[in-house]
Amino acid sequence: MNTSPSPYHIWKGEMMQSNVTPDRRLLSALPYLTRGGRIADIGTDHAYLPIYLVREGIVSHALAADINEGPIQSARANIAAAGLTDRIETLRTDGLCGVEPYAPDDILIFGMGGELIIHILEAAPWIRTERIGLILQPMSRAAVLRAWLLENGFAITGESLTLEEKYYQTVAARYCGKTENYTEEELALGKWNICNRPPLFEGFLRHEIAVLDKILAGKACAKSADAAPEMQLKERMERLL
Repeated sequence: MNTSPSPYHIWKGEMMQSNVTPDRRLLSALPYLTRGGRIADIGTDHAYLPIYLVREGIVSHALAADINEGPIQSARANIAAAGLTDRIETLRTDGLCGVEPYAPDDILIFGMGGELIIHILEAAPWIRTERIGLILQPMSRAAVLRAWLLENGFAITGESLTLEEKYYQTVAARYCGKTENYTEEELALGKWNICNRPPLFEGFLRHEIAVLDKILAGKACAKSADAAPEMQLKERMERLL
């Protein structure tokens, strides 16, 4: 019988063994990583993802960063237990402050709202280089995050969907210095997802349409609220079914 702790417990803040494989939503970063490179995991929690990536030889070195002291202490203990203190550093910091000297090839920001991710990226102009890849997983406001990336010279280089009790969107981006315009449905669903229609796409699309239905129902009760934007977006999404 499998007695290993579930990913749910790992990421709820419990101290677990350092050899646990992260869940699928975190492993969605794998296709976009620079193999053998250096990563900075922002909001690392207990550093299970950096430990896994270094232990498996996917990346050579990692920085586990978090704003709170508790997660950093747990990260240090788990890194030491894994015998990886020479290859994984920790940093207590706000967002990307102090991360530049580490020279990461890829920056991972998972588990935060889209607007908070934007705030973190805006405060770090040094990420505007083709050398650094961004791997982002917004917990909310994915459309707002995509719009910001495209308006600020970042090309979206890949996207994926994960289902772990809810749908998660992973967005990979890299600075190119050029702006690009997406349609409203491309901002909400991801242009890559629409073009490639991965296995989870139809379910995700129906879920997003259902969310719009709830918003429209609420606005119908309010009567004075303008429902045109949501109605138009819903119609565009339905055409994708």
